Amino acid sequence: MSFLRAICRSKTPLPAPSIVLHDLLRIPTTTIKDSSPSSSSTPQFTNSPSFTSGISFCHFHDGRPRGPLWRGKKMIGKEALFAISGLKRYKDDEEKLEKFIKTHVSRLLKMDMIAVLVELERQDEVTLALKIFRMIQKEDWYKPDKFLYKDLIMALAKCKKMDDAMQLWETMRKEDLFPDSQTYTEVIRGFLRCGSPADAMNIYEDMKQSPDPPEELPFRILLKGLLPHPLLRNRVKQDFEEIFPDSSSYDPPEEIFGLR
Repeated sequence: MSFLRAICRSKTPLPAPSIVLHDLLRIPTTTIKDSSPSSSSTPQFTNSPSFTSGISFCHFHDGRPRGPLWRGKKMIGKEALFAISGLKRYKDDEEKLEKFIKTHVSRLLKMDMIAVLVELERQDEVTLALKIFRMIQKEDWYKPDKFLYKDLIMALAKCKKMDDAMQLWETMRKEDLFPDSQTYTEVIRGFLRCGSPADAMNIYEDMKQSPDPPEELPFRILLKGLLPHPLLRNRVKQDFEEIFPDSSSYDPPEEIFGLR
């Protein structure tokens, strides 16, 4: 090893370095076993894994999803990936889409079907995700789950599919499930994006009746989104100051309201 260090530190060019290193690092393919006591002090180079155990290799993340998907440690399987690919391929052809769903998607196991739903939501394929969710509701193993509703409602609101989101909202309420603060926030945000402050206020009034303790974020989203509607904004601001007396809300200049 000292000889190797001397070679590495040397500044003089080496003739045929590849040959030299090859000869130095050449490992015999066979190991001579010697039972004499002196043999234990002589290092033997073998092909055993112990010789390379100190060498570490760098593995780079290739961008594919890793880790648990939904309440489990199951990665997206081949069947689920095939289903996702086929659904996206036939999404513009209703006849082929229904045939593919019947022959392939309907046969998926529980976790594979949920994995398909989650991945479609992640890719903003919300129309397909809604179709898969309707299939899941018909399965024997289906039980009303707030998180399934929550993820799909938020995905629909993100894509401004508010009619579908509210239909799912009503179905969730019929199954005695109640949205959490994050769901309220995203639905309110979705209506504000679509230019429907009245619908956002309806969700806000529903939120005030929720048994869960209120959080600041949906109030702040409304206070920002209702800037062009000072009367509605004042109602929300009064509630905000009563519920969160130690917090402050931003009041923009009057020019924003057109009250010069």
